Amino acid sequence: MTISATEFKQAMQLWASGVTVVTTKSEQYGLQGMTVSAFSSVSAEPALILCCVNGAADTVVGIDASQCFAVNVLAATQQNISNQFAGGCSHEERFTNNPWHTAITGAPLLNESLMTLDCKLVEKVQAGSHWILIGEVQACESKSGEPLLYYRANYHELAIADDK
Repeated sequence: MTISATEFKQAMQLWASGVTVVTTKSEQYGLQGMTVSAFSSVSAEPALILCCVNGAADTVVGIDASQCFAVNVLAATQQNISNQFAGGCSHEERFTNNPWHTAITGAPLLNESLMTLDCKLVEKVQAGSHWILIGEVQACESKSGEPLLYYRANYHELAIADDK
């Protein structure tokens, strides 16, 4: 017996995750980006990461065209950016509203992100309604701060216990 999509989504809401914005830039489709919570490291040597993106998202077409993408790990103060890239406005507005720069691949790196990974696409695997994108990290940038977290369909901030 298979569970329903609703049951599965309800169960997965109990998994706390960080919030990322996956971005790309191609000649054919321009600047594109989307909010993604399914992200993980794969390997340290070579430096590989993966993210899972909805196959219906137009950003996937842009990643196919550019063969690169960036993962921008959002800071606790960036809930509005997550909402914008989750469909709150057009791709053009998303990048106009949020300063960005590029590193090696040309994929947009959001300036205020806690961490950015500039990646070359090395593999794309279809799994159900989603694509698993595996990227080889070409450059990374890190800042100090706390991550934006997503749990039970809401944003949360990390609570750090005082060690004293």
